Amino acid sequence: MQTDVLIIGSGIAGAISALQLAKDSQRQSTVLTLVEDALESNSRYAQGGIVGRGIQDSAKLLKEDIIKAGAGLSNPPAVDQLANLGPKLLEKILIDEIDVPFDRDDQGDLVFGLEAAHSKQRIIHVSDMTGKSIMTTLLNKLEEKSNVTLLRNHTAIDLITFPHHAVDPLKIYESPICLGAYTYNQNEKKVIRILANQTILATGGLGQIFQNTTNPTTSRGDGLAMAYRAGARILNAEYIQFHPTALYNPGPTRFLISEAVRGEGAVLLTPNGDSFIEKYAPEWKELAPRDVVARAIYWEMLHNDYPHVFLDISSIKKPGEIKNRFPQIYENCLKFNIDISSQPIPVVPAAHYFCGGVQVDLNGQSSIPGLYAIGEVSCTGVHGANRLASTSLLEGLVWGHQAAEHIRSLPNKNGFSEKDVPKWFSDNLRYEPDPALIQVDMASIRNLMWHYVGLIRNQYQINRAIRDLTNLRSEIENFYRKTLLSDGLIGLRNGIQAAQIVTHAASQNRTSRGAHYREDTKI
Repeated sequence: MQTDVLIIGSGIAGAISALQLAKDSQRQSTVLTLVEDALESNSRYAQGGIVGRGIQDSAKLLKEDIIKAGAGLSNPPAVDQLANLGPKLLEKILIDEIDVPFDRDDQGDLVFGLEAAHSKQRIIHVSDMTGKSIMTTLLNKLEEKSNVTLLRNHTAIDLITFPHHAVDPLKIYESPICLGAYTYNQNEKKVIRILANQTILATGGLGQIFQNTTNPTTSRGDGLAMAYRAGARILNAEYIQFHPTALYNPGPTRFLISEAVRGEGAVLLTPNGDSFIEKYAPEWKELAPRDVVARAIYWEMLHNDYPHVFLDISSIKKPGEIKNRFPQIYENCLKFNIDISSQPIPVVPAAHYFCGGVQVDLNGQSSIPGLYAIGEVSCTGVHGANRLASTSLLEGLVWGHQAAEHIRSLPNKNGFSEKDVPKWFSDNLRYEPDPALIQVDMASIRNLMWHYVGLIRNQYQINRAIRDLTNLRSEIENFYRKTLLSDGLIGLRNGIQAAQIVTHAASQNRTSRGAHYREDTKI
């Protein structure tokens, strides 16, 4: 199969790229989705909102807030692009072109919320379902485009790169280039080659390699692992943002309690009903950067043997106000017999956002020609060591747009065909994929990463993780090379590789900064 542009992932970054590319009637885009529901991505679960331009706000103020939250490690040109271009594209694309139904006041003006580490009210939202609303609107628009094809239930296996996948052995003397991907059709249980003039990774994050996460099951580090194997440069992989407030409930996936709840005045309390955040963040208190609040909660739980702490909005807002502002959170908490309008919410930290990833430039180009990376899988440098709240959707919008515009400026051909690329070799595979083995190995990865490379780290723990992950990787690779493919097996292989990338980065960086907190080398 051949296409002009292959987009792997259908979150806000991938969907925006596809939408912008569709404006070129001569260019065909193919979007891969891991599951049947193209809506399923991290973008869907973004509750709080997206950064706009607030009242008495400016690009300069937003830039300052991003850099401060990022612990001084943010890339200035990338921050400039986000702060200047982001609000303009939000208005042009999300409001004017596709008409996302953002909340407005009685006069019809946008309502701006406040979130942690923001100096101004600038968060635009659709109650507490901002991501879902944006993505539903985007995907409905994509369905109308005749030159955009959605391939559902397709798992990307590996990027097709020359010279690695070239039939011609003399290609080893040429510079590396990406020409698409090998993908696994889950319904037909077969591998297909998709050749593309340009390939865009938009696969999201890697929260599922941790025991507790707010991320959906699709966030396994697939894109990161594929890019690494292809030879792309990876940057800032040690910076994993843990969200301070995820609902305390059984199971590995934790429902997110949006930062906007604290933005509306909610307070953190111990199980005894005592406030504690001022001990850790006297200036910002509940609105301190996420890494600070997450560690404060973690320490309170660890030192006092608390299973969780509480987040209380019921004493701050009237029941009707709470239900109107946070309908999704209200309904989901009710499923666990928690009425947030009258009682506090039990919360714990959980892995939330990957601040590192495939290094890219201002157009989303990676170090490999023909390969772009946008959204959470990429490292633009905007987030530095810790992401500012509600900037993730904006980053996906900006770099999704920029990647598409850059691709549209390029010739729509590369001179390669399917005869230049070998078929997927699957002879002599003897074993069916064993779901039990896959689940046990994935659980081992999650357990290791949570306890040894989690919120608070030291070299002894990291070294232990490196040893255990190395042994586990050997077993998984052996299993992978003898076993028929499945989505779970591909995800396991990528998950162990993503875990190793994060762990080795954490070992190499001995400076405690932002989301990478080294208790043995903290400043």
